[in-house]
Amino acid sequence: MSFTAIVVFVLVAALAAVNGSNDVPKGVATLAGAGVTKYRSAILWGTITTLIGCVCSLGLASKMTALFSKGIITGATTDAFAVAVLAGAAFWVGLATLLRLPVSTTHALIGGMVGAGLLMSTGGVSWSAVGSKLVTPLLVSIVVAYGITLILAVATGAASKRRAATTPPATAAPDGGRVAVKTAPAPEKTSAKFMTAAHWFTSGATGFARGLNDTPKIVAIGAFALVPAGMRPWHIMILVTVAMAAGSLLGGMRVAEKLGEGVVKMNHREGFLANLTTAALVGVGAGAGLPMSTTHVSTGAIAGSAGPNLSRISGGTVRNFLIAWLVTPPVAGVVAALVFIWAR
Repeated sequence: MSFTAIVVFVLVAALAAVNGSNDVPKGVATLAGAGVTKYRSAILWGTITTLIGCVCSLGLASKMTALFSKGIITGATTDAFAVAVLAGAAFWVGLATLLRLPVSTTHALIGGMVGAGLLMSTGGVSWSAVGSKLVTPLLVSIVVAYGITLILAVATGAASKRRAATTPPATAAPDGGRVAVKTAPAPEKTSAKFMTAAHWFTSGATGFARGLNDTPKIVAIGAFALVPAGMRPWHIMILVTVAMAAGSLLGGMRVAEKLGEGVVKMNHREGFLANLTTAALVGVGAGAGLPMSTTHVSTGAIAGSAGPNLSRISGGTVRNFLIAWLVTPPVAGVVAALVFIWAR
């Protein structure tokens, strides 16, 4: 293996690790934020389910791999291009994780590919693909995630109020005391157990969808240099999977607390709804080759879980997130361009 291939190998592992630290908490932060479990347990669950998604990604998300392999860059790629894109994305996602900011690895990779691609060859970037298959799904997914979760929150909240209104009041005893009406506690306990199980399931489904969505992107960029060096795509997938798991276990706490409590103080039902929306959108997007950002989808869904009461949403936290999202492509692109100049 050449020196350049070794550098790409290390950068793939680094990007996967910081991706794990920044992205794995996005599906399970609601578990801890709603008080269902502790953050460490939630992150472990997210790591396990993400690993399953990673392993399944090569078979179930082939359209995503093709998009990041050939759909954005029209010309022949070089080893220097792979080094530059990975370095730009890893730099920004790693820095954002240290700053406790959930950012999009997808956006960082796109920024890096555009930054290095513009220097690699004239007309090397397919702007139509960047717009129709990347930017549009990423932006629309935020609005859709917010809208779906908002509708679900309003509908389920109204249903909860109706159930509470139909609960019979306590009756008066002959001696003037109060006697609670004998209602069967079993349905309430069953409902609570079902909600807990459903919340864990949707959190796990989000982790699975995230692994399915992000792994092919990193594998595709690494393959530019590692496949010619003798590695197969499934070798790169194993590297990404292991590094992503290590990153989530070592650094996942930094972003988890921000998402779990910083955007909205949510309850059990709201956390479940946010994850239900996130898992559905990201999972469908991965299978269809539409690279939605788990960051944007999960944040939009968490904000939507507050329902129509916008005062519950932390404006300062959302503002910081938006700033980080806006600077992600240009920062990753500039770093990638500088590295490409040095590496070519």
